[in-house]
Amino acid sequence: MKKNFVITIGRQYGSGGRIIGKNLAKALQIPYYDKELLTIAAKESGFSEEIFNTMDEKPTGSFLYSLVAGTYGGNQLPLNHKLFLAQFEAIRKIADKNSCVMIGRCADYALEDYDVNCINVFIHANLEHRIQRAIKEYGIAPEKAEDIVHKTDKQRASYYNFYSDKKWGAIDHYDITLDSSKLGIDTCIELIKQCVSLIKYQ
Repeated sequence: MKKNFVITIGRQYGSGGRIIGKNLAKALQIPYYDKELLTIAAKESGFSEEIFNTMDEKPTGSFLYSLVAGTYGGNQLPLNHKLFLAQFEAIRKIADKNSCVMIGRCADYALEDYDVNCINVFIHANLEHRIQRAIKEYGIAPEKAEDIVHKTDKQRASYYNFYSDKKWGAIDHYDITLDSSKLGIDTCIELIKQCVSLIKYQ
């Protein structure tokens, strides 16, 4: 029986990873999951979607964050851990149902030992390119753009490194790493499509 295949995309802020994933899914005619993962996890776990959005890919190591996350008494897991596990299960259930593209949220880690074919991609770009993209595409004020780029990358790295046994952005944890500032969005999409077509999924 042919297994589903999942393309997971990790990305630096401002690198265009989200639009690459979205257009890739469209080109391959498979579902795309980004914020949609939070909606599904909320529905299946019983937690509100608002709290998933509030804590989405946020760092968990600080004392302040622990206070905000809280616990549900006794020896039960802190809320932030419960939310992560809910997303973890949602990712695996989605992978059971269909081939798809998933953005962020440790999807590569969730599917690492799962019975599904997985291509793990990381999209990066030089700092100036990401700053300009943040200004032009995301509407970030020019004086704040560089700080937001650094801050968002730090949050994503902290989240990923905390919950997985890997290091965010380290090349040996991904099958493909692409520099969108050199290659461009469309070329990145085409290269990933070629990799998918070259791998035989039986």
